[in-house]
Amino acid sequence: MTKAERAAFIATRLAELYPETPIPLDHRDPFTLLIAVLLSAQCTDVRVNEVTPRLFALADTPEAMARVAVEKIQEIIRPCGLSPQKAKAIAGLSRILIDEHGGRVPHSFEALERLPGVGHKTASVVMSQAFGVPAFPVDTHIHRLAQRWKLTSGKNVAQTERDLKRLFPESEWNRLHLRIIFYGREHCTARGCDGSRCEICRALFPGRKRPVRARKA
Repeated sequence: MTKAERAAFIATRLAELYPETPIPLDHRDPFTLLIAVLLSAQCTDVRVNEVTPRLFALADTPEAMARVAVEKIQEIIRPCGLSPQKAKAIAGLSRILIDEHGGRVPHSFEALERLPGVGHKTASVVMSQAFGVPAFPVDTHIHRLAQRWKLTSGKNVAQTERDLKRLFPESEWNRLHLRIIFYGREHCTARGCDGSRCEICRALFPGRKRPVRARKA
């Protein structure tokens, strides 16, 4: 198969496996999604969803969050890891949203990426899932699978994102990035597949003999 043929096969099969693409992080609006995505850095979505109900019961708007002491935020989000940095970021971005954006989450990559604790991946998730803007957030699952499927060299996540955007139609980016994540978690895990065991890896590379050593994100 050519790279384009592999991409077409992957998109078709993932759509069959995951016709619905629910957002894994529980949220109510763009602000709570932004906070949940920030908390998900180096943490599982399951753990984030266990922590956010208590946090959002205390404060679920920038105005309410800005009134909460950083120490209190840190206490609540501690199970998510990196709590000192994340708590400061949540408090800081809440104040910026009030001061510079009228208490609303901005609808641009540039404005989002200027917020404390918000990198390109977090901004991409918010833009795609909160506002429906085409984006292709690349997490560790996508970075690893794109290499196993020879869709990218895996030099870094930025390169992986560029390569995937060239291969797949823009209209599919928002759903496809979630489908790859779902598949990576369920079938092509870091330990469960070496690039030759899961259904898609076997279909794409039936003659593969050596495991794929994916570059880290």
